Amino acid sequence: MTALSAATCRWHEEGGGEATAQRCIAFIEGVGIPVRARGKGEPMTQPIEGLAISNGAIVIDPEVPLWPGDVLHEAGHIAVTEAERRATLCNLEPDRGEELMAIAWSYAAARQCDLNLRQLFHPEGYKGGYEFAATCYATGQFIGADGLAELGMTMIDLRSALAAGAPTYPNMIRWLR
Repeated sequence: MTALSAATCRWHEEGGGEATAQRCIAFIEGVGIPVRARGKGEPMTQPIEGLAISNGAIVIDPEVPLWPGDVLHEAGHIAVTEAERRATLCNLEPDRGEELMAIAWSYAAARQCDLNLRQLFHPEGYKGGYEFAATCYATGQFIGADGLAELGMTMIDLRSALAAGAPTYPNMIRWLR
């Protein structure tokens, strides 16, 4: 396992650059998700070039320019995985519900890391659906947040949240499932 410093990686400046990446990495590690650099010769088989999930950790190829928001999104996949599977999570199988929860998680995390919508939902991401995602979140249509609520990670119903003394989404009750 190779240690990671945001300063040793390449980041898209439109995504916030190194300073934003450092905040994102610190946040992700702070909630209990490991972030590390790609080991020499380690395969990277995920859809986002330069970014992978391996044994429950975010793996970053320091040579490939990345969007810090994409790192948050991949962390969202790990966060919504059952605790007993999290440490062995590697290549993801397509699952729409999990994808939507990862998007909702990454939005809540982006707010904690001071990323704006364009840094999270950027033109190179979301298989061309970045405008739709940005519009949904900008207008309070938090797609996927209901899944996080079902897992007890957040609350979306104001009346229930007030009764429980808990915040509503995009605030989280807990960051890991």
